[in-house]
Amino acid sequence: MLRQRLTAEMKEAMKAGDKAKLATVRLIQAALKDKDIEARGLAKEPLSDEEIFSLLQKMIKQRNESATVYDQGGRPELAEAERAEAAIIAQFLPQQMDEDETRAAIQAAIAETGAASPKDMGKVIAALKGAYAGRMDFAKASGLVKGMLAQG
Repeated sequence: MLRQRLTAEMKEAMKAGDKAKLATVRLIQAALKDKDIEARGLAKEPLSDEEIFSLLQKMIKQRNESATVYDQGGRPELAEAERAEAAIIAQFLPQQMDEDETRAAIQAAIAETGAASPKDMGKVIAALKGAYAGRMDFAKASGLVKGMLAQG
């Protein structure tokens, strides 16, 4: 379903002459193709939508990190280009959870997994990734999980 949306968005960007969006969608499709080839080599199925969401989040994180480096290097035009790409990629992710929703989901996952200490953090994160792929920022969530488990 997400793959069809990417193809449709690419065609739409071509018709509209939106070069930035077209280039970004092509980057996404190239990354998907690489992952599909990798999966085929390992005798796995093509990526599911959840795995694609994870890939998109990784691409956004890379763009944001690059933008920070460009800002520090005094290259604001390159930083802006990276942020623009990240914004286009983000359009393909489901609505992101806010902090209150994230905290509630973490509390539910802690209760569900029976986690009692920071040693159980892996179980909680795995449960969250299974349930909220593409909707939750797991970098922020892991800090929250760690804090909640440390409190006991």
